[in-house]
Amino acid sequence: MQLDQARIELSAKLDQSRRSALGQFMTPSNVARFMVNLFPASTLKQARLLDAGAGIGSLSGAFLDRWAAGDFSFRHIELTAYEIDGTLRERLAQTLAHYAEQLALEAEIVGDDFIEDAVNRIQFQNPHRYTHAILNPPYKKIASHSRHRLLLRQVGIETVNLYTAFVALAVAQMEPGGQIVAIIPRSFCNGPYYKPFREFLLERAAIRHMHLFAARDKAFKDDAVLQENVILLLECGGMQGDVSISTSTDDGFDDYAVHHHPFERVVFPNDPERFIHIPTSPEFGAIELSTAFAYSLADIGVDVSTGPVVDFRLKEYLRDMPEPGCVPLLYPCHFDNQSIAWPKVEGKKPNALMRNSETAKWLFPNGYYAVVRRFSSKEERRRIVAGLVTPQTFTTTELGFENHLNVFHAAKKGLPANLARGLMVYLNATMIDESFRRFSGHTQVNATDLRRMKYPSREVLIALGKWASTQGTLTPEQIDQKIASIA
Repeated sequence: MQLDQARIELSAKLDQSRRSALGQFMTPSNVARFMVNLFPASTLKQARLLDAGAGIGSLSGAFLDRWAAGDFSFRHIELTAYEIDGTLRERLAQTLAHYAEQLALEAEIVGDDFIEDAVNRIQFQNPHRYTHAILNPPYKKIASHSRHRLLLRQVGIETVNLYTAFVALAVAQMEPGGQIVAIIPRSFCNGPYYKPFREFLLERAAIRHMHLFAARDKAFKDDAVLQENVILLLECGGMQGDVSISTSTDDGFDDYAVHHHPFERVVFPNDPERFIHIPTSPEFGAIELSTAFAYSLADIGVDVSTGPVVDFRLKEYLRDMPEPGCVPLLYPCHFDNQSIAWPKVEGKKPNALMRNSETAKWLFPNGYYAVVRRFSSKEERRRIVAGLVTPQTFTTTELGFENHLNVFHAAKKGLPANLARGLMVYLNATMIDESFRRFSGHTQVNATDLRRMKYPSREVLIALGKWASTQGTLTPEQIDQKIASIA
């Protein structure tokens, strides 16, 4: 509890711009204890523990508390704790000195950049092989030509964020059978940018346990972290078997539940993207079980693209309201349930775009399109929210789709009316949203994610669209009942 109080007090005192630059979020004591308790019992007489991004020592302290309580049989622990921030490092030294007075602990505090130091150790020295690692790494993007990115490439690591870099470097420095527990954003589970990291991880380590917080803003509530976080237990060099998946609403763990799943439910066989799914119930979802949802977008002759109009790059051509020479410009705010409310007279976004030689290449022909918002807010219940564009809404021959929309189309042209309508209905089904959440933990819905999903056949989607055209505005219950009847 003393460490928790110190964490809160130091968080308030630290320079917030520097914390943001470093991607620092310190671990609450409840989370730290939970993470430490994921480590399996060990018969080792000596442990070599890595804590990279150690902060004030919350994670190391929890590990040492479990050792002091007699849960580990170690006679001696060598701890290497990295912390680049001088203020935190000072408090970390006090924390570890306190434990060293009572335990057979040899602690080294390293103030160097973990990425640079780890890469140097891997390349030029015999790496300090660890038996255990416990990590709450920083969260921050790595630019493609940055020093960190170039350093990581020297040891075969290609990744786009500090948190995945820290995990990969920990894996690279572990003894065979070494155990890693890390709390990280869930965004690595899907998307093309994290594919090299997923391949690196799955080749070198077995996933033993994943814990998911149902409320995405509760694991680090004192620091207002809004990413959905997952806690991983990895065994380096281990044979992959079943995976334990646990959940709790928040860091109180009052409603903790755990289930065990075959690895084939976590990483689907023959999936070239190596997406990592997190099933949160023992039952198989309808999408997994049904042969009716077995088609790719390519199979049904449809593609999906991110809206090509990036408004800040075309600022001089934006218009608040349509005028001669303009085409409609559609944002997420123009979609009201399943239909369009355009123009929005008192909205905050422009309603139109001047058509000229600079903007014409970004436009689509007027037609029927299914669209999905790329972002949902943390308060929203659903991740996938789909709407229907109908050509009768507009008098122009072309439309602009802003970058915060995903557009379903056929070779950059509109879809048959009932196919577009059927796609809209299918995408708004609860079971589709639940299936999507199994492999995506962030609020962003990318075109790549939608392309990876499974769909009904083209004929079924058209029939679904014909049915929907006779129903008026559909309720969520109507949609779910209809999709369930297809499954």
